Amino acid sequence: MKTQHEEGGVRSGGARDGGARGRGSRRGPDGLRSHCPVNFGLEAFGDRWALLVLRDIVFRGKRTYGEFLRSEEGFSTNILAARLQHLVDAGILRRAPDERDGRREIYSLTEKGLDLIPVLFEIVLWSARHDPGSEARRITRLVERIRRDNRRVSDEVMEQVRRGEALLPTYLD
Repeated sequence: MKTQHEEGGVRSGGARDGGARGRGSRRGPDGLRSHCPVNFGLEAFGDRWALLVLRDIVFRGKRTYGEFLRSEEGFSTNILAARLQHLVDAGILRRAPDERDGRREIYSLTEKGLDLIPVLFEIVLWSARHDPGSEARRITRLVERIRRDNRRVSDEVMEQVRRGEALLPTYLD
């Protein structure tokens, strides 16, 4: 049996993300609240925990549940498991058994997930501009490169991430 996502929809997270409450939270037959491009992105990858998983893969090279669990923001186990599953269902992450340890699973970005790298970079630029305490100060060379040509830097980083490499070691000031 296919999930709603495999048939083109995105699964509802229930009452927490709007569920069946209120007129503005009704979902169509495809599982989406609307086909607004911003809404589509929010439903696919737009909560804080999902974005932190994407950050950890791209910037820090994390690939396992245990590595994500040790993120400084303090994922709870149930939230992390739900977000990883949501990102897999949305086609943004793939999950595969670890070849070295069959008890572990490795998460990596799909092509659809890799396409979010320029979006993550725009969030970094926004943070660098509006958060006086932003850790973007630790990656000034990367921030300047993104400002000059996000698309080019994103393409380079996509190749790096495909190889399973973390971005930060290259750019930490």
